[in-house]
Amino acid sequence: MYRKIDDFLKDWKNEEEFTLKNFSLISVEAKTEQVHEHVRALDRLAWHLTQTITEMGKRAGLLADDLLEHQAIPETMNEIAEIYKTNSGLLCRAVRLKWTDSSLEDLVPMYGDEWMKGKILQILLLHQTHHRGQMTVIMRILGLPVPGLYGPSKEEWIAMGLPAMD
Repeated sequence: MYRKIDDFLKDWKNEEEFTLKNFSLISVEAKTEQVHEHVRALDRLAWHLTQTITEMGKRAGLLADDLLEHQAIPETMNEIAEIYKTNSGLLCRAVRLKWTDSSLEDLVPMYGDEWMKGKILQILLLHQTHHRGQMTVIMRILGLPVPGLYGPSKEEWIAMGLPAMD
């Protein structure tokens, strides 16, 4: 759970960069490929991450409207990335303007329960990390390069002239 707005904003900014790095490596050919009937395609996962910003932002009282609700997946990964960046920025501005460090223990109705505001921020970040991890597995299966986010990927080890870790 977050106890300081600035801590969340710093973490979110880093995670935003990682998410956009993932999005940038998804090819036109691979974005809609289904690797399994019960696994979302990469563009669907990217759009889910984008829509979650406005959906949870509205539920939490940070955003007035969920402008992305019921919107179809945009045609290109660049469009998804731009919409993601825009709404990520709106979320960050709203957190800074509407919430304070001292309010992060306040309860907000969320999904039939009550969550502390600091928990909402944590879940937003962890939810994104969870689905981004799914994306990297799908990307690997589809033969796309995988970005090193918390350490070098196989491709990055090789580019450094080092053996990739097992």
